[in-house]
Amino acid sequence: MYQIQTLNKISKKGLARLGDNYTCADEIANPDGIILRSFKMHDMELPESLRAVARAGAGVNNIPIDKCTEKGIVVFNTPGANANAVKELVIAALLLSSRKIVQGIEWTKTLIGQGDAISGLVEKGKSNFVGPEIEGKTLGVVGLGAIGVRVANAAHHLGMDVIGFDPYLSVDAAWHLTRFAHKANDLQTLLEKADYITIHVPATPETKGMFNSEAFAAMKPGARLLNFSRDTLVDEGDVIAALDSGKLACYITDFSSEALLAHDNVICMPHLGASTPESEENCAVMAADEIKDFLENGNITNSVNFPACDMGKAVGTRITILHKNVPNMLKQLTDALASKGVNIENMLNKSKGDNAYTIIDIAGSCSPAVAADMEKIDGVIKITVL
Repeated sequence: MYQIQTLNKISKKGLARLGDNYTCADEIANPDGIILRSFKMHDMELPESLRAVARAGAGVNNIPIDKCTEKGIVVFNTPGANANAVKELVIAALLLSSRKIVQGIEWTKTLIGQGDAISGLVEKGKSNFVGPEIEGKTLGVVGLGAIGVRVANAAHHLGMDVIGFDPYLSVDAAWHLTRFAHKANDLQTLLEKADYITIHVPATPETKGMFNSEAFAAMKPGARLLNFSRDTLVDEGDVIAALDSGKLACYITDFSSEALLAHDNVICMPHLGASTPESEENCAVMAADEIKDFLENGNITNSVNFPACDMGKAVGTRITILHKNVPNMLKQLTDALASKGVNIENMLNKSKGDNAYTIIDIAGSCSPAVAADMEKIDGVIKITVL
């Protein structure tokens, strides 16, 4: 029986994927796994029993990744599970950035109490909220992952010209991207050509403040910027300066601040990107599937701290080893097994930065003594026998 602790309310549809061999509760003394959404784990004591943490969402800044890695805890996220929800909000934001819909609605509400005069006042006032159509305009999509590709495809079907930039475009994403999208070889080219720009890249030290005064200077006058990824990608002072100068016509973001809320040409949303029941279910289902496959079979999919590694269903005895990505590790592991007369039937090794993961299927059983000897090897973080 596996023990799963839930640190937030998790969709019942997701937890049902685990099956009868799992106990799920908010309070569990020695959990094998944790499933959470936004709960902040940084001050939490990580139990020795814990093998995996699955975040029902893409961002993992609420999880102590380094601490988990040191203790041999695999951290999963669910990229793409909320992609459609974010895509739909981005398309809405495209229209809001052009047509002054929000401003028009707010103004119309001020007419309460005008009675029969409202119709005439509306006709006189509507010219203050004129905005361009998006058809025929150019949308620049920065980042062509699960969300960026969906946004690009939807924008094409709405009659927009699409130009995308992503130096790390995956083969899978490329297969799903419309053939009508144009590729920019660098960000500068995209900024110079786009009437609208939407950001879909992760928050990393390299991407922090990537939309700054230099980026705004390269844009067309009157461009419109959408940010539904992370607040740190856009330099707040620089975006306000670009709005004040008229370089930017509008900035729409899912991340609010005092300064942004006070600006007339900014629309802040209350972090609505993944706030749909469908998205929450999709994330929970993916998180449950990931943690179940790892606990039962040792397979890793969508981990942020260890490499993807899949050897299918564990039928006999399977040994999984989380270890440092260092020379001679595989030889030491296989020698340890060979010295005890253990025959290897199948093996897979993958690395991700400083960390690596090895799955070994063996004939017969693995005694505690063999596992203990392997765990003594310098660089081995954790060994589990399934």
